[in-house]
Amino acid sequence: MVIDCGSHKFEEPKRAVLSPSDIQKWEQSSAYQDILGFLTSMNTSVKGKKLSVECVVSPVTTSLLNMLDTISQWVEDIPPIDQPQRYGNKAFREFYERLKKKSEDLVREALPSEFHPALPEVTVYLVESVGNPTRIDYGTGHELSFIMFLTCIFKIGALKQEDSVAVVTKIFNRYLKLCRQLQTTYKMEPAGSQGVWSLDDYQFVPFIWGSSQLQMNPKISPEMFCQEAVVKKYADEYLFLSCIEFILSVKTGPFAEHSNQLWNISGVQSWTKINQGLIKMYKAEVLHKYPVVQHMLFGSLLSFTMASEVVYHPPGADMFSGRVPGTLHTLDHAGLGPPLARVQPGTRSAQSIDTMPCRVPYPSTVSGTVSASHGSLLASLPGHKMSGGLTTSDNENPNTKPHGNKITTAMPSAE
Repeated sequence: MVIDCGSHKFEEPKRAVLSPSDIQKWEQSSAYQDILGFLTSMNTSVKGKKLSVECVVSPVTTSLLNMLDTISQWVEDIPPIDQPQRYGNKAFREFYERLKKKSEDLVREALPSEFHPALPEVTVYLVESVGNPTRIDYGTGHELSFIMFLTCIFKIGALKQEDSVAVVTKIFNRYLKLCRQLQTTYKMEPAGSQGVWSLDDYQFVPFIWGSSQLQMNPKISPEMFCQEAVVKKYADEYLFLSCIEFILSVKTGPFAEHSNQLWNISGVQSWTKINQGLIKMYKAEVLHKYPVVQHMLFGSLLSFTMASEVVYHPPGADMFSGRVPGTLHTLDHAGLGPPLARVQPGTRSAQSIDTMPCRVPYPSTVSGTVSASHGSLLASLPGHKMSGGLTTSDNENPNTKPHGNKITTAMPSAE
């Protein structure tokens, strides 16, 4: 339902998730439904579409793009300073203060006058979307703030359903480029990074929407996104591959070692399964995590009050919290298909991970042992049926046991 800005009473957003016990209230809130509704709606709108696809570009879309261009120019105007610390350049704080001071004017220029009563509430999310000025870091919580900003713009009616494709392919894509500019210019720390065991140091949503873009793609199968030539050729057309290109530009070494979770995902059979699994993973690893949601701000547009209608549900109640030592973690827990034979970074199997062209699936009946010295992000999702009828739980696989740092499972012959 579109909010009437002329009669609606707006309020300054504030924190509401003050303790881990508030997460359940958050997952029952109207804001939770609105954010997931927006996420999945945009996900559907770009299914099978390239970034260059022809779409409706409304005056508001153009104005929001100009707004992001202005913010990007400020990064150019405020270069990093010389300092002894390698990361977290303090010039970011000057940039942040300029954005905070001028954000309302920026959004005022971007939106028609009838939407101006919403500015004090909406602009807060834009400011929060660029990173934290104290820690000089950026993470999925800041990305979530931009998702909330766009959700609010839709709720007040400035953006409409016909703008959906452009919101992803143009506005969000432009925001993503701004984020990379900020991250590289000011050497921003990843907020709450889990290192090699995270999906990405900074972003999550472009992997969701990017995998939707790649559904039904006859040329690019999942295992191909690890190939640098494929990434270079198609990075300008797909958000997913754009993220991989950025990772390859800032990280060195074998892909399986510096981006282990993405390497695992490349063994999944279809982009549809990847897309479905990533949405589940986002709910579990971002929207369900107190370190992320404690910083969320709620107002009248994204309300913390209980939702009157529940369409989108939180992760399963049986999902364990964190990584359980001594257990098998597989992609199957995210609904991404049967478990994969992974080589842990720092170890080698008979075939080097440097040259392994794709992930080799286990036989339908799993036997042998797999290292559990590091948990998988994807393992935080509820269990699913595996091939051969075997069911795993989040805490235990009856046919596997942790065994040091090796993979000793009987491997099938390569197809």
